Amino acid sequence: MSAPRKYPLELRERAVRLARESDRPIAQIAADLGIHPRSAADLGAPGPGRCGVRC
Repeated sequence: MSAPRKYPLELRERAVRLARESDRPIAQIAADLGIHPRSAADLGAPGPGRCGVRC
C-alpha cells in the first residue's frame, strides 16, 4: 500500500497551471502556494530545462 499524497490534486494542478501560464520563477510560485520549490518541480511544474513554456 502506498503512502497518501502530501499535496491534494487541486494544489498539484494549480502549481502546474501557474507555472505554465506565468513568467514567474518556480520558486516564487512555490512560495505563493506555501510549498518548497523542489516540491513544485516534483509535482510536474515546468521550469528551466524542462519542456514547458520556458524551454
